[in-house]
Amino acid sequence: MILNNPNLQKLFISLQDLPKISASYFCEDGVKIKLENATPKEKEQITMVAKSLKPWRKGPFYLGELFIDSEWRSFVKWNQIAPFVDLKDKDVADIGCNNGYYLFEMLKHQPKSLVGFDPGEIFYIQFHFINHFLKTDIVYELLGVDDLREYRKKFDVIFCLGVLYHRSDPIKTLKSLAQGLKNDGELILDTLIIDHELEFALCPKKSYAKMKNVYFIPSIPALLAWCDKAKLELVEILNIKETTLDEQRKTEWIDTLSLDSFLDLQKQQTIEGYPLPKRAYFKFKRMKHG
Repeated sequence: MILNNPNLQKLFISLQDLPKISASYFCEDGVKIKLENATPKEKEQITMVAKSLKPWRKGPFYLGELFIDSEWRSFVKWNQIAPFVDLKDKDVADIGCNNGYYLFEMLKHQPKSLVGFDPGEIFYIQFHFINHFLKTDIVYELLGVDDLREYRKKFDVIFCLGVLYHRSDPIKTLKSLAQGLKNDGELILDTLIIDHELEFALCPKKSYAKMKNVYFIPSIPALLAWCDKAKLELVEILNIKETTLDEQRKTEWIDTLSLDSFLDLQKQQTIEGYPLPKRAYFKFKRMKHG
């Protein structure tokens, strides 16, 4: 694989020099990887490579004695979703998969196939760093949501977690997700929402919680209207939950500010004056002949 960024290409090539160590993993408040008989020198090499791959947004990962304390404690989100999904023997995709944290969680549910989509090259390398030890059959594509339309296969279940509000055309995005599904396939969607009884969406002028790439944050009625246009039928709302500082926070593995610097908790709003982040989790089904 040739990456566009020459420095990242060098990092990707350097993964070939990682020690060949047998490993197994389980998921419990993170992906916990047991390395077999790693020497002190090998552990030091693994730590150096992991630190060179910052920022680590999703996780955490426990790689032997190394604790990669990611910005997001992603198991919090996964625990909102896992009781509502059946992935066994199904073709599954994760759109905007970042470094693959959720893919490793999903793999424990025994899908028939598992594909991650994300154009972010640093996340692609992070995935292959972890997968160097686990040697899973997960496929990671340096592709985005729009590539689903022409992708070589359709999916029984598609996850799209924390992506929709970063898209300037949310209805087009939802249509791409629907077209990536088999008839009656399921979409598990997580997005920021605002409280409003009508079909309204917040369109931040400059940023939302310091995120400059947030375009639309819908009310639930607005989201359902968008999904109807995309031929997606609501099955159920799985949960509605505020994003807390327990779930997203600054760590030494990101070297930047995080959520606590972007909120005014005294006024119970973002620093821009918008409502505090609140997420809703949905299960949709592709309408037949949609």
